[in-house]
Amino acid sequence: MSPDTPASRGSWFRWSTFFAVLGPGLVVMLADTDVGSVITAAQSGAQWGYKLLLLQFLLIPVLYLVQELTVRLGIFTGKGHGELIRETFGASWAYLSVVGLSAACTGALLTEFSGVAGVSHLYGLPRIVGVGLAAAVLLVVVWTGSYRRVERVALAMGLFEVVFFGIAWASHPSLHALMMGLTQVPFERPDYMVLVAANIGAVIMPWMVFYQQSAVADKGLKPGQYREARLDTAIGAIITQLIMGAVLVATAATIGHRNPEASLNTVHQLSQAFIPFLGIGWGRVIFSVGILGASMVASIVVSLAGAWGWGEVTGFKHSLEHQPREAPWFYAIYSMIVVAGAVTVVSVPNLVVMDIAVEVMNAFLLPLVLGFLVALAVRALPREHRISGGYFWLIAAVATLTATLGVYGGIISIPGW
Repeated sequence: MSPDTPASRGSWFRWSTFFAVLGPGLVVMLADTDVGSVITAAQSGAQWGYKLLLLQFLLIPVLYLVQELTVRLGIFTGKGHGELIRETFGASWAYLSVVGLSAACTGALLTEFSGVAGVSHLYGLPRIVGVGLAAAVLLVVVWTGSYRRVERVALAMGLFEVVFFGIAWASHPSLHALMMGLTQVPFERPDYMVLVAANIGAVIMPWMVFYQQSAVADKGLKPGQYREARLDTAIGAIITQLIMGAVLVATAATIGHRNPEASLNTVHQLSQAFIPFLGIGWGRVIFSVGILGASMVASIVVSLAGAWGWGEVTGFKHSLEHQPREAPWFYAIYSMIVVAGAVTVVSVPNLVVMDIAVEVMNAFLLPLVLGFLVALAVRALPREHRISGGYFWLIAAVATLTATLGVYGGIISIPGW
């Protein structure tokens, strides 16, 4: 077909629209595969081989169904999550939601910066060096860039996570053992169910909901781009769960095969158990690249989610299209979240206890966040785009299951429970 025919021009226009829209969904999904999620996947593979691999694939539609609501809300209202809560349910509920968001964002940064600290330790550097550099990069990227520039930087950082596919390939997993693991689901084992809950709880983070809706609004996506924005989210959901699967496969084929009792609570412990199978030289570099990519893209997302949330609830200017002098409070909130996370990680010696506390906090915030999300999809959208009927009950069931298992996973992660 000639490139000048109407049909070919229409096809090109759709692809050009998709690439223009691409970003919010993919970025937030890459951030979902953060340091805490990588450690959860690694623990799953080390302790249970391939028996939790099928779960990673089953979570793809769960992740998509929840995050698609943020796309729908952002495109058809043009407003961020916090602003929509304030307009629909009042200022008190809006402030409650953003206070919870702030705690989740600061806590998430502790996990991400602890990953950076773990990489610093690999190279014999004090944690203050690695964490300080990471915080400086985060501040410079946002203070000097527009939304599209920040999005491109976040995508570039997040795509470093694809090295986990190479790590999985290099681990030489047994195809027979992998296929057998897909068919073995020991639901009767409590310790297995603990990791089932942990994986489900790690799928939806409270800050993901705020970030994607605000990003869609800040990017200025319109109703005519809804289809492409949903595709962006679907592709992101597939990629992030494939990355989780790759981490699980790699650990199942190496640590799980040789030392299933290995402690994998921190990046440093994971590196000590993992790198010998990859080779000390290149193995350390490849592992570090993957962890840093996961840490940095998640750090950008959680920090912006917090700044957007406060801007939407209070009404101060909150767009990356504004210069710092035009939106001082937005950039100040962003900076405070980054600095607070960095200082805490540098100051607190026991990062394992801190990471567990963050996991528990996020778990208890899920019912509130998902409850607001579903309620907004019913009440705040134009009538023709509201969820209803069988689709409403499907979304409600997915949100309830995710929140319940997330809370369960948070409770059982408390030491001594």
